[in-house]
This record gives sequence, C-alpha cells and structure tokens, in this order.
Amino acid sequence: MTAELRFDFIVDKEKNSIIVKREFAAGRQLVWDCHTKRELLDRWFAPKPLTTKTKHMEFKQGGYWHYAMITPDGQAFWNRLDYQAINPIDNYAALDGFCDEAGIVNPDMPRARWDVAFTDAKERTLVTTVVLYNSADDVQKAIDMGLKDGLASTLERLDELLLTMGETAEHV
Repeated sequence: MTAELRFDFIVDKEKNSIIVKREFAAGRQLVWDCHTKRELLDRWFAPKPLTTKTKHMEFKQGGYWHYAMITPDGQAFWNRLDYQAINPIDNYAALDGFCDEAGIVNPDMPRARWDVAFTDAKERTLVTTVVLYNSADDVQKAIDMGLKDGLASTLERLDELLLTMGETAEHV
C-alpha cells in the first residue's frame, strides 16, 4: 500500500462493530469487479502468503461465495459469504462466516454482517466496510484472530492486482 492511500480500522465494541475504510488507486467499477468476480477474488482475497480458491460463487441476492484460504503447505481455511443485498457498483451486504469444505457454517465461530460501500474519491475509490457482530465478545475474537493485520495484508494484495490491471489496460 502506498502511504497516501487511506486505511482506517475503527473498533466500536458498544455497537459490536468494526469499520474499515480503505482507498484504492483505481476507478470504482474496477474495484467493484475485484470484489465481486471469482476470477479476480481468487487473485487477491487472502493475506500473504495464503492464496484463495473458490469452490462456488453466485454473486446475487440469495447467492453465496464459498472459498478457501490456503496456506503454502496446503492447509485450507474455508469461508462462506451469503449475499443479502446488492446494488451494483455502490454496495452490497453479506453474512460472513467460517465453514467446512461442504459449506456448513461453523456455529462456534463469530459470524458477521459485512456492509460494503464503494464511493468515488477523486481518481480513487473509497471502500467503506461496516462489520457487524452479534456481541462485543465476537468483535474481540475477530481482533484476537488477527483481523486487522490479515485485512491490511489482503487489501495490499488488491493494491498490487489493481496496479497490474492498470498497467495492462494502459498498454492494450
């Protein structure tokens, strides 16, 4: 991430929430596509050195994304994102949770609603994500599992992908 790109991580345990604001040096449509298309998500949506592998993706209200974050030695951490609302290139809402390879959500792990909004910010795009948990304890569990650093690393990978895509688009 270049120093001038905004990254805010605000914890509000009274509201059981975490608000993440992150700028990207790309247009809103491209940033939206990177968040909503499986072939692009698989290229960036995991903290280094993990990789992402999509098992199922249906980006529509009522659809879901079932994917694994895979360690270099092959261990898979499965997740499921159930899409609740979608307003193309403006925002989407989804329930996020850890699951097994079959897509069954683990009830012992925190599940959260992610409200993700995309707005223009001059030549950049600001993505604001409000993560709502069921309790302050769930917020703390997510923090203890390394959400802030993991998310920072993941979003830096999106920076790298956008840079590559921008260079490709300029030279076509």
